[in-house]
Amino acid sequence: MSVLARRAVAEFAGTAFLVMAVVGSGVMASRLSPNDVGLQLLQNSVATGAALVALILALQPVSASFNPVVTLVERALGILDTPTTLALVAAQFTGGLAGTVLANLMFGLDAVTLSTHERAGGGLWLGEVIATAGLLLVIFGIIRSGRPDRVAFAVGGYITAAYWFTSSTSFANPAVTVARMITDTFAGIAPSSAPAFILAQLVGGAVGLFLVRALYPSVASLALLAPVPTPASAPASASDRKVLS
Repeated sequence: MSVLARRAVAEFAGTAFLVMAVVGSGVMASRLSPNDVGLQLLQNSVATGAALVALILALQPVSASFNPVVTLVERALGILDTPTTLALVAAQFTGGLAGTVLANLMFGLDAVTLSTHERAGGGLWLGEVIATAGLLLVIFGIIRSGRPDRVAFAVGGYITAAYWFTSSTSFANPAVTVARMITDTFAGIAPSSAPAFILAQLVGGAVGLFLVRALYPSVASLALLAPVPTPASAPASASDRKVLS
């Protein structure tokens, strides 16, 4: 299997498991604590943050962004080429949809049910801008300062916290947002609400990119992030370098 194929499979699987954690823990929380929304959010956030730590640690040697905004910022920083970016983003979106379908089926629900959970308003959109910008600052700030081994714990901790300090409960991920449209559960988002969330995430991505470039102008640490070659493959070229996130 080529390096790009391995990376695409890792992004597909990682995003699928991430969405299963988000949707599955939301369903479980609703069933275990049906009358306490605050407790449901706590259960959902802890499960999601823990899953992120585990998934990033497991897949970091291959590829572990699980987020199109992160991948697009990698492209903007010159870490990825365009074909690689497109392949990884496609894998993230399809993986997210697969994760929702599997989560729905695990809990005895229809495989696909459009969400009726409306999420709209200026405060929620601002929350998504802030959540996404902060996520990028955490990821690339740690990486560009030469500490990639700490990304998993930082991202898991940040997302767990952002569930609580942002009004939108921190989707911060277009692939996860699209995936959550097809589950009418605690974690769902109505299709009519998703475009504004995704636009806010892209704005947050631009803000995060600005902050990363302003605060961490050096890219010397990126030399630490060359993918691990397989025995059957040649050493990775510069275009195959990645940010592990």
